[in-house]
Amino acid sequence: MLLPSLRHVVVCGCRGAVRGYQFGNRTPLRQWVVRRGQSTVVAEAGSAQTATGTAVPNAATNRIVGRWLVGCSGLVLGAVVLGGVTRLTESGLSMVDWHLVKEMKPPQTQAEWEAEFSKYQQFPEFKIMNHDMTLTEFKFIFYMEWGHRMWGRLVGLAYILPTMYFWKKGYFNRSMKARVLGLCGFVFFQGLLGWYMVKSGLEEKPESYDIPRVSQYRLASHLGSALLLYSASLWTGLTLLLPPNKFPDTKRVLQLRRFAKGTGALVFLTALSGAFVAGLDAGLVYNSFPKMGELWIPDDLLAFSPTLKNIFENPTTVQFDHRILL
Repeated sequence: MLLPSLRHVVVCGCRGAVRGYQFGNRTPLRQWVVRRGQSTVVAEAGSAQTATGTAVPNAATNRIVGRWLVGCSGLVLGAVVLGGVTRLTESGLSMVDWHLVKEMKPPQTQAEWEAEFSKYQQFPEFKIMNHDMTLTEFKFIFYMEWGHRMWGRLVGLAYILPTMYFWKKGYFNRSMKARVLGLCGFVFFQGLLGWYMVKSGLEEKPESYDIPRVSQYRLASHLGSALLLYSASLWTGLTLLLPPNKFPDTKRVLQLRRFAKGTGALVFLTALSGAFVAGLDAGLVYNSFPKMGELWIPDDLLAFSPTLKNIFENPTTVQFDHRILL
């Protein structure tokens, strides 16, 4: 009986001594080293997380990107309005060159204005329509087109510079990177398409004595691409700013969505038909409403052959289609 009790006391004492040694061996220096190693691991993990960009995007950065895209959509809308004013003042063909940087500075001296006016005089619009235009009148249309082009450059900078900054800061996830690259590419395409459109109005057409104008196809493409850029930027921005709707997918909600999509498509088609009206000066063919002249349906509605050509090139048909859409 005494021997087993003595054995139990010895074993327990050895275990306690070992635990005491281990606990007592943790000197302040040893504890500082342990804490230092733990903090280093945490710091390295945090820096790796920041370097890989996993800490962003978040709700705050999404709001910043969303506001930026909504602001860009407003600039695009301003460009569309300014383009319409340029069209109404017939200023679009006043600048016969296209230089990305050089033309940012308008003529300053009298000699520079006369040189610019001399270049304009070599093209059909001056020869056929504006042959009695003065230098003062030319300055007005020049500044209108110059303002439109400079606004376009502002739109480009508003997309590209923040994109570079947000990309570097890690504000974009993979999906948003693809969307933003698409929007920036669309801005470049829009600028090139604008010059391609203007170029069509500067071409010499010896067989035609009609008023020089840009191609209605290129004008509609220029306007349509601007509207797509506006819609895509606004939609993406609002997606980031507004929480997803929590409406159940009931039959009425689905019908409303289809109706909204159909209405949007109809508005877009109406805007494009307006571009064809502007490109062909079709609004000047009939100036009575609701009838076109004395008839509800004009006789020359299908005067061109083949029939499909009337929809895009017959001024009467183009005006008629635009009225119907409105």
